[in-house]
Amino acid sequence: MIGRREFITLLGGAAAAWPITARAQQPAMPVIGFLSTRALGEDTHLLAAFHEGLKETGFVDRQNVVIAYRLAGNEYDRLPALAADLVRRGVAVIAAVGSPCAPAAKAATATIPIVFSVGNDPVVAGLVASLNRPGGNLTGVTLLGVELEPKRLELLRELLPMATIIAALVNPNSPAAETQSKEMQASARKLGMEIHVLNASNERDFAPIFARLVPLRASALVIGNDAFFTARSEQLAALALRYGVPTIYQFREFAKAGGLMSYGGSLTDAYRRVGVYTGRILKGEKPADLPVQQSTKVELFINLKTAKTLGLEVPPALLARADEVIE
Repeated sequence: MIGRREFITLLGGAAAAWPITARAQQPAMPVIGFLSTRALGEDTHLLAAFHEGLKETGFVDRQNVVIAYRLAGNEYDRLPALAADLVRRGVAVIAAVGSPCAPAAKAATATIPIVFSVGNDPVVAGLVASLNRPGGNLTGVTLLGVELEPKRLELLRELLPMATIIAALVNPNSPAAETQSKEMQASARKLGMEIHVLNASNERDFAPIFARLVPLRASALVIGNDAFFTARSEQLAALALRYGVPTIYQFREFAKAGGLMSYGGSLTDAYRRVGVYTGRILKGEKPADLPVQQSTKVELFINLKTAKTLGLEVPPALLARADEVIE
């Protein structure tokens, strides 16, 4: 596990720490551009997973490779400039982790290899020609996303067996918004539940939406998979607690911030796979020849402290299935 202090040291750059004479004697090492939506020191376990994947292919930061970090701090409008900066630096390969990063990297270069991690269909998004034969300079890893929306409803129902009305939060600007809405409505019908789909594309929408849950008599809320919501996990978790609403989202950040449950594709597994593909490209393989992988591993996180605050008794069978119980 890489701690915050070590993470900050890594960002400082390896070369700056070497004596001038030592640098003069060292052969030039390949440089990896690491483009991320995240902020400094945020979820360092994911960075550790990326390093683990690199190590599996024989690469260790500051030993035989250098990593140039460009972090957007959850400000997605910075990504094009950050990607362009990596291109100007002439990195050997770009690891673009987070769905908004891949289009920014693709727009910045048609020649430097790019390894992405996305939660949407990369073919539909125009990143690759096909999953088996990506073509061009991009390949990478996809996580299970919209496919898991029905399961999130099932988990809420397992926790709240008497619930008959729930709500869903969807970003109408997301390319997957219509699919998400239809999937959740169909799943709710199968479970004998009524569902209200609510839209939010701006932070100002959040508080009014949570306030609407009471007159709608919604017993719980499921948040649709979207990068806009992921970047605001702490804010959404705080609102869920303030309004006393059992809420489930996709990623660990939400449960860690005080949300009740998170269930979704494993970011840790995806980052490790990105590291492996990055290393393979450094060894000479071409993105066009590396099929896009799908990370099928899923993770369940339950915040037991939040459950107690909400007056909920989590079934032992559900706790036993959790990858992590936050207390």
